[in-house]
Amino acid sequence: MSNKKMSFTIIKDDPTDGHKGFGIGSISLENVTPLFIDVQEEEAYIEVGAMHARGPTERGIKFTNDRADSEGGKPYWLVWVTIDFKEEGPYYAGMTACELVVNREKRRGYKILADHVNNLDRSMKRRIIVDQMDDASKRVLAKFLEEHNAEMWERSEAELHEQLRV
Repeated sequence: MSNKKMSFTIIKDDPTDGHKGFGIGSISLENVTPLFIDVQEEEAYIEVGAMHARGPTERGIKFTNDRADSEGGKPYWLVWVTIDFKEEGPYYAGMTACELVVNREKRRGYKILADHVNNLDRSMKRRIIVDQMDDASKRVLAKFLEEHNAEMWERSEAELHEQLRV
């Protein structure tokens, strides 16, 4: 149904690149990738459409911040992954997880939009916030990141490795 084997978005160019005019200092989302963890299936996949809540996981679902609306639904973590560069190369710089529940039968879901927006911002600011995730999902996330790009995983800060170690 959806192509789950996609790659992370990498920063293309320096947005300033010698140009000193309009848009300097503006925030670029080019280096942020939305990654879903399917809690029940214990699998991770990139879903670029999630950047605007338009990916297959969220499409056709009316989200509320009332858990009762999506009762019996499938739990997910939406993880905002930010890539940055060191001299040695790219690394996983920011990572924040947001809770999400999708009940396809009811076409209802649970998420707190403000948390999703704030965590996207925190990830872009190179924060690591995954401590609220369950251990199995942390293992899935760590395995996915390492298998996706072992070099980026190795270059990542110790804090990321510590928070994902279970």
